[in-house]
Amino acid sequence: MVLSAVVTLLLCLFYNGPLWRLIGEQPYPSTLDRWLFTAAFFSFVAAIMQLFLGALAWPRLVKPIAIFLLISAASVNYFMESYGILIDKTMVQNLFETDTAEATDLLSIQLLLHMLIKGIVPAVIVLLIPLKRTTLKPQLTAQSLSLFCCITLIGLNAAVLYKDFSSLFRNHREIRNLVVPSNYLYYTSRYLAGAYDPVDHTFQALGTDAVQKRLVSAGNHKPDLLVVVLGETARSMNFSLNGYARDTNPELAKQPVVSFRQVESCGTSTAVSVPCMFSLMARDSYNEDQANYQSNVLDVLQQAGISVLWRDNNSGCKGVCERVPHEDAGQFNPDRDCRDEECFDEQMLTGLEQWLAQQTGSAVIVLHQKGSHGPAYYKRVPESYAHFTPVCDSNQLQSCSQETITNAYDNSIRYTDHLLSRVIDFLQQQNGLFNTVMLYVSDHGESLGENNIYLHGMPRMIAPDEQKKVPLITWLSDDFQLSHRLPTSCLQSRKNTPLSHDNLTHSLLGLMNVSTQVYAPELDLFAPCQGSSATLAQHAGSSPTTTDG
Repeated sequence: MVLSAVVTLLLCLFYNGPLWRLIGEQPYPSTLDRWLFTAAFFSFVAAIMQLFLGALAWPRLVKPIAIFLLISAASVNYFMESYGILIDKTMVQNLFETDTAEATDLLSIQLLLHMLIKGIVPAVIVLLIPLKRTTLKPQLTAQSLSLFCCITLIGLNAAVLYKDFSSLFRNHREIRNLVVPSNYLYYTSRYLAGAYDPVDHTFQALGTDAVQKRLVSAGNHKPDLLVVVLGETARSMNFSLNGYARDTNPELAKQPVVSFRQVESCGTSTAVSVPCMFSLMARDSYNEDQANYQSNVLDVLQQAGISVLWRDNNSGCKGVCERVPHEDAGQFNPDRDCRDEECFDEQMLTGLEQWLAQQTGSAVIVLHQKGSHGPAYYKRVPESYAHFTPVCDSNQLQSCSQETITNAYDNSIRYTDHLLSRVIDFLQQQNGLFNTVMLYVSDHGESLGENNIYLHGMPRMIAPDEQKKVPLITWLSDDFQLSHRLPTSCLQSRKNTPLSHDNLTHSLLGLMNVSTQVYAPELDLFAPCQGSSATLAQHAGSSPTTTDG
């Protein structure tokens, strides 16, 4: 029982730095009150931990449990301290659903040293401590005494400081995600038990009435081609198109693109945002279990007779592309564009002409980027695009200066700028066969050390704007503007309109002129500009007409 109490105190004292910083930063009448409340809250947390750990402190169990807790808590504590993250359902989901390349990016000498000092060494000491053999009666007596002391401490805190505790928990709901080891034990156990798995129910087909109404102007009977570039970890504020002081968009600045500046993501991680942004649900009512068993916008587009292709250079489509053709970018020219089991995003453009040559009508291609995925931003960029120097060439962001982190991140944005310009060039080459359009939007943003927070994945309710504000950029060919009566000049006038991922699904349906009951024109960001300029139709020779197919 003594060993379990010692382990409880170690966990509370040395593995919960973010929690104690939050408690210490609260407003108090005096320094004495600060220390008294912190001590009381410490006893409250320790009592809850010991309540459970003490119940498991049987001779053959206590050492294995203590060793597991110390090692696992050391790893979680490292990432919480280093990157300012919280442990919740989404973070655990990201952990289990990441790929080898992303997991490797997180390994470092600092992590190994941290694990050695806070994990391995304490675990070895616990292993070497001799345990005094005891009979059942003394064991039960010790456990009963531990139980009584824990319940008494919890009760006293609740009775004396109920108002203070309730105010703290009400104003800082994230506290439960800060307490190590209960945070990762709770969410991991639920994940492994299948609590977050989709409910097994019948698939709900939506948009079964979908049909593409082709807009045909004089002399233009071409089908439409839309390329959707799904960005990764790009934050809007680092795009020079949106007012950023650095020139991170030198190539797009030469193109007639429209960059929408006020766009908010559905979530702060790929696992949440990608399924949400392609679903037919609004982000405020998004239900992951329900979304997994109903049609998304790609299914509706395919239902309308439009060819759909998903190309992935990330950790998968999170279920979005299950019912449409999908490919892994690593299968194309791996010797030229790939290194260390990771490919640069330009790889996704390889062979698209051959795929298009096999299509007989309109098509939608989704390119899922590696983009600016951290913490090793420098790996996302070919050496020739390392424009801002020096860069943080480590995955230990906390060991790099703010300048070098920003340089590495901004280089990844410049490479995305190059990719998007390449996509536009590719679409221009297809102008003889298609009316072409590109739409780029990122899944979520990124923290680069602001307020000592790094990476992403914080609960959306408390996440900073750096993790929620994302870029959305569109380019329309002249023929597309004419055939759809959708002038870029009108879109440019709406670039400061507040938008979110809720607009994506309905904007894609609107761009491809898909008629279906699930289409909500009020969420189509292009709808207010369609047909707004008679000049376009006159220039085309006559007003566009609508046909099925």
